[in-house]
Amino acid sequence: MPKQVDYLLQGGRNGVLLIHGLTGTPAEMRFVAKGLHRRGYTVYAMQLAGHCGTVEELLATGWRDWTASVRDAAQHLSAQVDRLFVGGLSMGALLALNYALEQPQMVDGLALYGTTFRYDGWAVPAIGRLSFLLPWVVPLGIGRKRSFTEVFPYGLRDERMRQRIVGAMFGEDSSAAGLPGNPWPSLAELYRLARHVRARLHQVRAPALVVHATEDDVASLRNARILLDNLGGACELLELPNSYHMVTLDGERERVIEGSSGFFQRVLRNAHETPGNVAPLELRAVGAD
Repeated sequence: MPKQVDYLLQGGRNGVLLIHGLTGTPAEMRFVAKGLHRRGYTVYAMQLAGHCGTVEELLATGWRDWTASVRDAAQHLSAQVDRLFVGGLSMGALLALNYALEQPQMVDGLALYGTTFRYDGWAVPAIGRLSFLLPWVVPLGIGRKRSFTEVFPYGLRDERMRQRIVGAMFGEDSSAAGLPGNPWPSLAELYRLARHVRARLHQVRAPALVVHATEDDVASLRNARILLDNLGGACELLELPNSYHMVTLDGERERVIEGSSGFFQRVLRNAHETPGNVAPLELRAVGAD
């Protein structure tokens, strides 16, 4: 059984649910969680099914188990708050979008950090760029015991943070920084989730903040463009010129916190001015200076 490492930071009546990425851990959301908590939010950094344990425990779960985890976590947090925002990193952003599709009346806004529909960043090896084929390959019995190992720069431009995270990642406790590789069957599940969500983006009406690194090493800026071109609700783009994929940990994490908090406040102001619903926001770009 994976170690339980989710955490709740009790604040006001506006809540933020934070969802980590594939093979990740709630720890990768800690800076953002603390930053939003300092600004008065109640923040719950949840833990996905099968994560923060062994590879075998992860492989025993799939994308439908992960979406069930999000539903349970959202229910837990929504019982304590009046307004609910959902944020996710990488695959966590896909899960946030999926929850907004499943429970549109529950989600006041989305914060989508480094959304990953496809591994197409500049540091992804050639074979990794073919990982989108895994949903068809894995059912044939190919690669069930194989993984894509994380490669330099490990999603981080900040060298000090990179050393800290990589040291923890290759240690024995996966709850500290996640697993050092992505098992092929789990990646296949991510692509199934991505396909499910992408086909329904036009149904997502919740306002969304799209946060993406200009030079994302794992998931290129094209992933953000998919959101901006297809989401059914209003979007804002926060583009980060000095970060890589792990924007919640990298050197511009304070911009991520400020951008998220500012976006949530604009949504709440709109809701206050338009009682009974969250009025659409005007599309804005809040990218690099």
